[in-house]
Amino acid sequence: MKYDFDKLIERRNTGCVKWDECPNSDIIPMWVADMDFAVAPAIQEAVRQRAEHPIYAYTLVGNDYYDAIIRWFQRRHQWTITREHILYTIGVVPAVSCTLQALTMAGEKVVMLSPDYNCFFSSIRNSGCEVSESVLQFSHSNNRFEVDWTDFEVRCADEKTTVFLLCNPHNPTGRVWHRDELQRMSDICRRHHVRIVSDEIHCELIMPGNTFVPMAIVDADAIVLNSPSKSFNTAGLQTANIICSDPATRRRIDRAININEVCDVNPFGPVALIAAYNESEQWLDELNGYLWGNYTALCDFVAQHLLKWKVMPLEGTYLAWVDVSLCCDNVAVYCEQLIQEAKVWLNPGTMYGPQSGEGYLRINLACPRSRLLEALQRIANIKA
Repeated sequence: MKYDFDKLIERRNTGCVKWDECPNSDIIPMWVADMDFAVAPAIQEAVRQRAEHPIYAYTLVGNDYYDAIIRWFQRRHQWTITREHILYTIGVVPAVSCTLQALTMAGEKVVMLSPDYNCFFSSIRNSGCEVSESVLQFSHSNNRFEVDWTDFEVRCADEKTTVFLLCNPHNPTGRVWHRDELQRMSDICRRHHVRIVSDEIHCELIMPGNTFVPMAIVDADAIVLNSPSKSFNTAGLQTANIICSDPATRRRIDRAININEVCDVNPFGPVALIAAYNESEQWLDELNGYLWGNYTALCDFVAQHLLKWKVMPLEGTYLAWVDVSLCCDNVAVYCEQLIQEAKVWLNPGTMYGPQSGEGYLRINLACPRSRLLEALQRIANIKA
């Protein structure tokens, strides 16, 4: 490999949420979704060059920014985007909130597939809407989480439902939705006049044997939210995009972006995006290979030492979803025990759905393999 993902980089005392929020310095944090890897060299260099200019003022987003996005998605995913479809903002979560505010009225319902990204719950409620959870079902025959299509359609048919908020790929279950599944979602939503908003921030983190399909390829009216932040580890540079082909909807979203004053990006985000999409594809491909190695290492370790755990299949993201129902009656209590006794910080599944997430926990695999194995060994030691 050209890039070294085994290197241990000290992140404590850098104002790092993942590490500096730990209650003790001996805890291994594997909770919040960022990576313990150095970003691609081209991104480091682009940010370094921009930082050498001594003024960090209001930033103009130029043609090279839009061109990088358009070329990337055309080349990598065969998705054709035009410049006027792109609205930029400071992050995917603000993008979710602004889009919901543009599309919904207070009291309406937003359907989501639960367990689901925890910020979806707050974004929906902050928009004055009601969360409508369609709970995913685990198919033992297909060895994956699947949509309960009957329940999903009932929820979309509710006269108060106006938006379906999709996570594609899905956090936390690790599903990469197949094209036929996306088509079925689209057909149901069209039948009931429900708009689709698809958070695709994890779209480049795809494991072997899986193919990511942008929802907008299947449904041209879908609104897609994306960012290089998860795939290239640049979340702190606060840059994201909303892709919307309909001019009237796009104007409403743009208005919401301005009302919420999340319309100005910092000087480093655009240059990082350009360097990521134009110069860092090999780094990303090697990253995905390393993440798959971490996932297989997790599965191997669990099979030998944590026999009450069951690791769910990982198709995308770097977030492993693990069934620990045989270990505990309350996963939040179990995760607190892991912090106190094993000194490992994992997220309880109830963060992603109070009912649907019970009995599960989420592990961030985006760290050097030696750190992952150390954390797993600490957990195994307390269960000995």
